[in-house]
Amino acid sequence: MAWTLVALVGALVAISMVNRAGDRVEVLAVAQDVQAGQVVEASDVTTAQVAEDPALSPVPAADRDRIVGERAAVDLRKGSLLTEASVQSGGGLGDDLQVVGVEVKKGMAPRDELRPGDQVLAVVLPAQSGSSPAGAGNAGEDSDAGPESVEATVKSVGRTDATGSLVVNLAVATTEGPQLAEKAAAKRIALVRQPRDGKQ
Repeated sequence: MAWTLVALVGALVAISMVNRAGDRVEVLAVAQDVQAGQVVEASDVTTAQVAEDPALSPVPAADRDRIVGERAAVDLRKGSLLTEASVQSGGGLGDDLQVVGVEVKKGMAPRDELRPGDQVLAVVLPAQSGSSPAGAGNAGEDSDAGPESVEATVKSVGRTDATGSLVVNLAVATTEGPQLAEKAAAKRIALVRQPRDGKQ
């Protein structure tokens, strides 16, 4: 009798596990790496079957057409699930802006705080004593006016390298692009994130 009861309980547990395993939903996953700021193409996404879990917030497979054409808000890695936070709607910065790649040294940007769409100030740091890069001018000029800065929008954020530096692509007005590129070449740029409006 006891063995029969044990067998019955075991069978019920097995059935429950099978039913739970079968309670799966079709969601979107990353088919190939996509860098932050890049447009998500149809070939970049695929579908996957996952068990329903309140802790997860994947994008349903039915939303594929909506996701294609949006921009990656973060680096998307092959095999990971797509979430609503992974992409940003629209994302186009328009053709009236220039994009400048700025290498930012360790400690010169808020760690893990920058993301595409953020408004930042690219602050030009004074040249080190004894050095005067081309186009840097006199470090003592207009010292009372405060540091020079350029308003910009983060287009994409690269990975931190072994030295702690990273490259941030910044979209700026056409009147500011050449100036920022010149300063960036001297690697004297620090980034300050502006307050978000609460919608980002």
